[in-house]
Amino acid sequence: MSTWWHSERLEAVLSALRAAGAARVLDLGCGSGDLMLPLLDLPQTRAIVGLDLDRTALARCRASVAAHPRGAIAEVREASMTEAHPELAGYDCACLVETIEHLPLSALPALEKAVFGVMHPTLVLVTTPNAEFNDLLGVPRTRFRRPDHMFEWTRAQFRAWADGVTQRTGYRVALTDIAGAHPDLGGASQLAVFKKG
Repeated sequence: MSTWWHSERLEAVLSALRAAGAARVLDLGCGSGDLMLPLLDLPQTRAIVGLDLDRTALARCRASVAAHPRGAIAEVREASMTEAHPELAGYDCACLVETIEHLPLSALPALEKAVFGVMHPTLVLVTTPNAEFNDLLGVPRTRFRRPDHMFEWTRAQFRAWADGVTQRTGYRVALTDIAGAHPDLGGASQLAVFKKG
């Protein structure tokens, strides 16, 4: 992806990672490596594991990571982010950048259990499209921004989900608009920063 809002959401995630000093990072739904490559450029990064199920995207990601001078610290796996991966417990941060909307809503409890319950990183960063901003993009309210999205949330819906996660897991959360700041409609995306309580 090369839209201005995609660049801004990546920078928002990288900024949060830099501020937290995260050294060991999970990229859940890593795709072609849009986040993994700039993570490799961060001197603080010591280990990255990327998970995805899209074999074509994973092939591109593996090739890009292998060509990077620090590619040896990264691992790319064909695996689902909704499945428990106990061996990935204890990382500093898990990033889910524009991934949850590709899941059916019925899969979110499994995702929550896998990420917050089993992998249980110190920090979890989740970005997802802000449905309210679609008006500015010319997307009719009867459609989603992309045909492979299963849902798109308003800011109130995202907050309700995030608050539910905190009540069930003991994490704390802070939410912010990213990629634009319309006074009424917010940003193109929204970011939840979950921290262990």
